[in-house]
Amino acid sequence: MKQAENKRADGGIWDTVKVIVQALLIALVVRTFLFQPFNIPSGSLIPTLLIGDYLFVSKYAYGYSRYSFPFGLPPFSGRVFGSEPQRGDVAVFKLPKDNSTDYIKRVIGLPGDTVQMMSGRLYINGKIVPREQLPDYKSQDLWGREVSVPRYMETLPNGVSHVVIEREGDTGYWDNTYAYKVPPGHYFMMGDNRDNSTDSRDENVVGFVPFENFVGRAEVIFFSVEEGASGWKFWEWPWTVRWSRLFTPVK
Repeated sequence: MKQAENKRADGGIWDTVKVIVQALLIALVVRTFLFQPFNIPSGSLIPTLLIGDYLFVSKYAYGYSRYSFPFGLPPFSGRVFGSEPQRGDVAVFKLPKDNSTDYIKRVIGLPGDTVQMMSGRLYINGKIVPREQLPDYKSQDLWGREVSVPRYMETLPNGVSHVVIEREGDTGYWDNTYAYKVPPGHYFMMGDNRDNSTDSRDENVVGFVPFENFVGRAEVIFFSVEEGASGWKFWEWPWTVRWSRLFTPVK
């Protein structure tokens, strides 16, 4: 009798181990090939994405490169099942300078495009990108004080519209640049918080992003907490969760 009980106990433990292993394998497959969660640590895409947002990124949107896999494995070059990013996509990519740091920005320039900022206005291939002024946005200045900043609806050449803010008006550091010529197989990325975004305008830090470095496209915000709050402190959720942002698509 005791031997039979021991066998049942051993069988129960083994069944539990198998369930755990299967669950981990399923999670690994989903994370590698379908969706990967990311959280937003900076304000470079305000007002589209806020600090404290958690979102799902579709790994299959652009196909797969070695940066799609954990630890950069398998070590192949190029991209398989590739689908090119579209202008206006909000995408996660590996920083070209180290090929390991995750960045998230909006696709502004495609291969072969010329991109330039002049007096705060975006020009693509020599044509000004139209924008419509919206009510001011409540933001923070360099010292953390609440300020009202200009907000605009910008419409890219393919018809995709998105909101941008200009914390320093049209006279910020990156509001006047030379004309960037996007190389073949590369993309020009920018943040929607134009005066508070380290992006392709800064060639020493980001620069042009190779297609191979794209991880996936931002799809939906599945969770969001106020800046400075901890997402794991569930007992604080009633007053820290931004309920209105849950399950909203990223546009």
